[in-house]
Amino acid sequence: MGQENPKQDQIFQESSPPKRSLRQAIEVISSLISYSLPIKVFAVKWQLIRNKLEELNSSLIAIEDCDSSQNPILSGMVSAVLASASDCYDLARRCVDLSYSGKLLMQSDLDVMVAKFDRHVKNLSGIFTAGILSQGFAIVVSRPGANACKDDMRFYVRDLLTRMKIGDLEMKRQALVNLYDVVVEDEKYVKIIVEVGDLVNILVSLLDSMEMELQQDAVKVVAVISGFDSYKSILIGAGIIGPLIRVLESRSEISKEGAARSLQKLTQNSDNAWSVSAYGGVTALLKICASVDSTAELISPACGVLRNLVGVDEIKRFMIEEGAVSTFIKLARSKDEGVQISSIEFLQNIASGDESVRQSVVKEGGIRALVRVFDPKITCSSKSREMALRAIENLCFSSASYISVLMSYGFMDQLLFFLRNGDVLVQELALKAAFRLSGTSEETKKAMGDAGFMSEFVKFLDAKSFEVREMAAVALNSLVSVPKNRKIFVQDDRNVGFLLQLLDQEETNSGSKKFLISILLSLTSCSSGRKKIANSGYLKNIEKLAEAEVSDAKRLVRKLSTNRFRSMLNGIWHS
Repeated sequence: MGQENPKQDQIFQESSPPKRSLRQAIEVISSLISYSLPIKVFAVKWQLIRNKLEELNSSLIAIEDCDSSQNPILSGMVSAVLASASDCYDLARRCVDLSYSGKLLMQSDLDVMVAKFDRHVKNLSGIFTAGILSQGFAIVVSRPGANACKDDMRFYVRDLLTRMKIGDLEMKRQALVNLYDVVVEDEKYVKIIVEVGDLVNILVSLLDSMEMELQQDAVKVVAVISGFDSYKSILIGAGIIGPLIRVLESRSEISKEGAARSLQKLTQNSDNAWSVSAYGGVTALLKICASVDSTAELISPACGVLRNLVGVDEIKRFMIEEGAVSTFIKLARSKDEGVQISSIEFLQNIASGDESVRQSVVKEGGIRALVRVFDPKITCSSKSREMALRAIENLCFSSASYISVLMSYGFMDQLLFFLRNGDVLVQELALKAAFRLSGTSEETKKAMGDAGFMSEFVKFLDAKSFEVREMAAVALNSLVSVPKNRKIFVQDDRNVGFLLQLLDQEETNSGSKKFLISILLSLTSCSSGRKKIANSGYLKNIEKLAEAEVSDAKRLVRKLSTNRFRSMLNGIWHS
């Protein structure tokens, strides 16, 4: 015996042609979907049929309020749908009972059924396109609750797809608004969108819509989907790059901002760089960044896209020829944090590993612009200062001439200010920059000594972080290797005393102890430094460290002992 479906039989028995309504058709289609689920044979064919049935059901639900008896065209279509559904039930029964006469014949019948339902969907679409039905006749399918099952969510998305395909302007727009709301609040809907056939393609096609509102709403949905790495390839495969770039050249600022954000996410993978270039995206983006009419909300993601593209050498060369360096130096002076950060990151990326571009950045005034962002007298966010300092390091610290330019703009005073007064993050970055700077030229070390960096490094020697203590110790050791700096350092008795005090506190053979001894060893090259260490009262402690084989401790003892012996001889000679 086959699987029974009394509800379906009742519908067909009671429904005479004049009274067949949309509600009956919807119930029949829903019943048929459920009836076909347990079928084991021809599983792929039946899944195709179910997909078409779901799409057809969404279309019927969208126009349920329009009674077929009042519309001859619609009445005829509903009758045809019910007739096809009846034929499909017959095929389903035979597949359940395994009572079909042959596999090839059944496969052919199922293919015919898929084609029939597809034709019904297209016919209903034609009704909407012709304007026979509109928003006023369509009921609204309620959005599933927070704990809804995937089938309910999928049904809701299919209903929205149907409205986007066959609805009038207002219906399409409302469907896009509803779609955006669900993808923003629940990412499970994003997966359903890419699984539901045609929806991504519909979204891509709407990007080229002449209706500004439809374009804006479609861009918003695309911008959300673009943020998911798993689905970027699906968007790319649907040909989304070209339409997004055309949106950049549209008249809607909202659409352009969304398109730029989408492109920024999609170009995080450099494989998509050439697609952007092929559609003229680089030129369009540079034009946005150079225009005085562009908003900060648009410029910031546009900068981000171009930053993602500079890794391709040919595209980078084109940007440089188009004047990108001067454009982005101007943008680095912007008062908007997002624009500042994006433009600084771009300059840093485009000059990375390319000395000719670095020279161009310096020549166009890039160093001055970055120093201005870092200036504590200028109102800037910590994030902007952080990016400016990173860029200064990468652009300038490898060249003595660039460091000289930096110093001429007052960078040394700025760096010292943030070592003393910056918030935790900026202060740590300032320390790292000062640490790197201390390892450059002799002239730079002298300048740092004169500016007062050594006393600031001393303060970091007892920080909780070992990394911070080590950087401070290494930097200080580098500065006191310069004779002039040693004399400045030992003039303050507190400096030497604090070093010896820390040496007494540190555990034997700790990393910090090694650097402290190295600093003291440098100070013994200065006569006043040797005297202060020898007369400090910490000599016995140093001798114990030498006995414990602590690195450089023996050398330090020898230097100090030689000094004491000479003092004794001088005392005898003058007595």
